[in-house]
Amino acid sequence: MRAIFSALFVILLLPLTVSAHELRPAVADIRFVEGSFEVEFRVTLEALIAEVDPNLADTSQSRNAARYDALRLLTPDLLAKEFAGFEAQFLSAITVTINDHPLQIATTALIIPAVGDPDLVRDSTLTITGKIPAGARELTFGWSENLGPLIVRVTTPSGEDGYSAYLQSGQLTDPISIVGVTPRTGMSVFASYIAIGFEHIIPKGLDHILFVIGMFLLSTRMRPLLWQISAFTLAHTISLAMGMLGWVTVPPAIVEPLIAASIVYVGVENVFTSGLSRWRPFIVFVFGLLHGLGFAGVLAEAGFVQSQFVSGLIGFNIGVELGQLAVIALCFALFGAWFGRKTWYRSVITIPLSLGVTAIGAYWFVERTIL
Repeated sequence: MRAIFSALFVILLLPLTVSAHELRPAVADIRFVEGSFEVEFRVTLEALIAEVDPNLADTSQSRNAARYDALRLLTPDLLAKEFAGFEAQFLSAITVTINDHPLQIATTALIIPAVGDPDLVRDSTLTITGKIPAGARELTFGWSENLGPLIVRVTTPSGEDGYSAYLQSGQLTDPISIVGVTPRTGMSVFASYIAIGFEHIIPKGLDHILFVIGMFLLSTRMRPLLWQISAFTLAHTISLAMGMLGWVTVPPAIVEPLIAASIVYVGVENVFTSGLSRWRPFIVFVFGLLHGLGFAGVLAEAGFVQSQFVSGLIGFNIGVELGQLAVIALCFALFGAWFGRKTWYRSVITIPLSLGVTAIGAYWFVERTIL
């Protein structure tokens, strides 16, 4: 029994620590001009300087968490001075090659926002540039694995979307055309978006994880879970597609609090309902539409490949589903398989966990609205 409550404690308290110290992949926007290239990074500069492990779910788990927190309180001028001591290390971690020959790069701009809410991530903009040898047609780009995953987006000289990719830690781009659009196969797009979808659930999507846990807790029987998962999957697939097509646009300031409210709802209903009500799949469907709009924001940020819309969309959805199934499998392994048939399961597992889900969802709702 002690092991049960230890597991409950870890699962319930972990999400409370993440909002203030979120780790997100950096974004690199590459542009080509005559004889040169420019890469504009959107980065969490404090995490880079503090050398926070990008594979962690949260900066508070890092041994350098205190250093990261201290950097977040620095004014732009002071943080820029800290970066000056880190700049050489940062540039050495970047790979820009043509025919396996490295190109020289230099930092040309650094924009750091003023200190705002220290509980929110501060994104800085850092620009590097370099010269392109005459006659070069393709360029390869990436950075070292200790800097984490990287979203790469390329704009051609004519202003077209030339290339986009989600690079895992240490991965390099395909050879990128300097003069036009870089073709990508449907299979490579499909595989890369599966990875994006899965990572958006595990480890990055703690609000989505919590919603899935809420659905799992309603009953140990498979049928109620399948009804809910099917409704949720259908809904977020529809709204994700509509969001990516531009048919529906809802600001994150509206979507994110409503996602938190959906978590509160499933937690509360679990406490007062011992089985699947006739309206719950429909309500889960509505909430799935909201979650799909949240997914659309992530996918748009990753640089969606419009020419490979179908394969990218399907791949992302498969990644999301694999992430959700992994969450359900873990819940079942921890609780359902061992204790699902116990007479005390609802009073010891379902209700306490659901109350925890409700509390966390309520906290996020207040944080995303009032705070």
